[in-house]
Amino acid sequence: MRMKKILVLISCYFACFQWACAQAPGCAFTNPLVPTGADPYSTYHNGYYYYTHTVGARIILKRTKNLADLKNAETKTIWTPPPHTMHSKELWAPEINYLDGKWYAYYAADNGDNNHHRMYVLENTSEDPFQGEWQFKGKLATPSDKWAIDGDVFRYKGQLYMIWSGWEGDENGRQDIYIAKMKNPYTMEGERVRISKPTYKWEKQWKGGPQVYVNEGPQFLQHGDDVFIVYSASGCWTDHYSLGLLRLQGDDLLDAAHWKKYPDPIFATSKEHGVYSPGHNSFFKSPDGTEDWILYHANSHPGDGCGGKRSPRMQRISWNADGTPHLGTPASTQEQLQVPSGTTK
Repeated sequence: MRMKKILVLISCYFACFQWACAQAPGCAFTNPLVPTGADPYSTYHNGYYYYTHTVGARIILKRTKNLADLKNAETKTIWTPPPHTMHSKELWAPEINYLDGKWYAYYAADNGDNNHHRMYVLENTSEDPFQGEWQFKGKLATPSDKWAIDGDVFRYKGQLYMIWSGWEGDENGRQDIYIAKMKNPYTMEGERVRISKPTYKWEKQWKGGPQVYVNEGPQFLQHGDDVFIVYSASGCWTDHYSLGLLRLQGDDLLDAAHWKKYPDPIFATSKEHGVYSPGHNSFFKSPDGTEDWILYHANSHPGDGCGGKRSPRMQRISWNADGTPHLGTPASTQEQLQVPSGTTK
């Protein structure tokens, strides 16, 4: 009987703690993090999250110790391209990475004509990316130099790679996922390899926009010895926009046969929760390194499309028994979520 009372008291304690935490500023949050911001990306370095999303004409950087408090983050424009160049307009999906003791910003841009979209890179040698000078290092392209967006750079077994979304030829109609080695953080090495193209019905939804089948926004994800690429599929202007999964089943990332595509989306629209077109995600760890989180954009109403109504959201993920990521269901805007473990104000 005494043990039963102790267990009841413990249960009550944790229930009270969770309630108190949900009421305390900075302990709990609801999505979205800010009202608008497509293609969100963050990285954690020296006690801060460094965050960016698509603005269009420039690249912004936000800094905060609590990503759930993004609305109050310090913000700085780190790059505005010079006018009248091939990379002056439509700056999409920037990513910020700390590699080999320097900061790099990767993004896609064009001259106002989408056919000319290519990937570009900036470098900052300062330890603090809010200080120093961001220098333009140039275009990132393989010898074929085809249309390219949504680059993600990662290191695997000591080798740098980039994955991105591109066209096979010079005309729009299908976006595939490509990978290539990198000689250094600002130089491609060798030719690209296609590792995914839209094949399933859920990847080929396009009505309401141009007839384009889409795989885009690839993100590298590693859990122990398991390696994955999570990507976005179907037109972003549709409510079918969702996340798919590739899994490495071999040891050669540049061999397309070593990548297994899963037949169903792993994260999709939830009418019940009022979340539509979740996609173009990135992943991050909690400050104490014990939790895995997804950062993504979504709409709050059907038919909101690809415009400024997309807002950044985040939630904790877990892992299935077979080693694959379990992203769950997009959290509603009413659900109280606990901040990442180890978060400080």
